[in-house]
Amino acid sequence: MVRHIVCFRLKDNSAKNVEKAAEVLRSMEGKVPQIQSMEVGVDFLHSPRSYDLILQVALKDEQALTDYQQDPYHCDVVKPHMHSVRESSVSVDYHF
Repeated sequence: MVRHIVCFRLKDNSAKNVEKAAEVLRSMEGKVPQIQSMEVGVDFLHSPRSYDLILQVALKDEQALTDYQQDPYHCDVVKPHMHSVRESSVSVDYHF
């Protein structure tokens, strides 16, 4: 199994914008077949080092991660939105 985690810091981290971004991320569930499970979390602490959102996705293997990265819904809907609203992001991918 592979876990793909991305933390997003948004340009405008108002509650409305953060929730919209979270909805876009959650919209992958049921539309991106490689996803075995996923979780989207919204930061509540708002410390100077906090990111606004986290996406955690569980996938079968590295090939599934590659396929997920190229999935049409992920590439045509989710990535463009997140790239337009993010200030920065960090990610980690690991086996578990």
